Amino acid sequence: MDNLTNINVIKDIFERHGFTFSKALGQNFIVNPSVCPKIAEMGNAKEGFGVIEIGTGVGVLTNELAKRADKVVAVEIDTRLIPILEETLAEYDNVRIINADVMKTDLGAVIEEHFKGLDVAVCANLPYYITSPIIMYLLESRLPIKTITVMVQKEAGVRLCAKPGSRECGAVTAAVRYYSEPELLFNVSRGSFMPSPNVDSCVIRLNILEKPPVDVKDEKFFFKTVRGAFSQRRKNLANSLSSSMGIDKAMVIKSIHNAGLSENIRPEQLSLEELAAVSNGLYCMK
Repeated sequence: MDNLTNINVIKDIFERHGFTFSKALGQNFIVNPSVCPKIAEMGNAKEGFGVIEIGTGVGVLTNELAKRADKVVAVEIDTRLIPILEETLAEYDNVRIINADVMKTDLGAVIEEHFKGLDVAVCANLPYYITSPIIMYLLESRLPIKTITVMVQKEAGVRLCAKPGSRECGAVTAAVRYYSEPELLFNVSRGSFMPSPNVDSCVIRLNILEKPPVDVKDEKFFFKTVRGAFSQRRKNLANSLSSSMGIDKAMVIKSIHNAGLSENIRPEQLSLEELAAVSNGLYCMK
């Protein structure tokens, strides 16, 4: 069904199925007809690829993915949307809908079952309230995927794509850079959705790296260090790490100095390599 961005068509579908938007699920469906084709094309929906979609809405993006990719598996948590999707996606035999919470779904098993012999990409219009947890779940699962292309709140997208050492950098920025090479693709105005959110959005793509760009002694400790560093942004690195990780400040300062840094440096000033050096130093001192 190609007219799913037509508001009258959407309202008719909703009325027939008794559907109303759920604020708890952060539902804002795309009604700008130019957005989803761009997401699909930039998100590796093409021959030779299987695509995992997270959250379907009425199937606007799903339609565009199904036109281009060999197979689409969409994970949708809202049971009320399943009969709607059976109608709006009826013409496609390469789409499978899984009614489940993506955070509780074994995506590795999904890929193994549905995408044998295919490269894999993820595309999604993510609910604002759970953007970072979903992205980190995808990255930390180390799934055999090439790219993650998602629409997120603009402010979140800028933060996720920020370069380490910039003011926008945070703990999630460093984590994303550890697993991928992020890029901001294009902006999407709030008027592109139904209902309209109070903020603008953007589409970003995370190009998954085959191996992390830095060597760390222990990944769990590295991410603990990163979280600790950015937990108190107004403090310098030494104070943030000492108070958040419960490590003697003199030990923290020594590790910072060994990394060739000033003890007064702020977390957002560090490159990923410098964060790794500090983490490795602390890990060896444990």
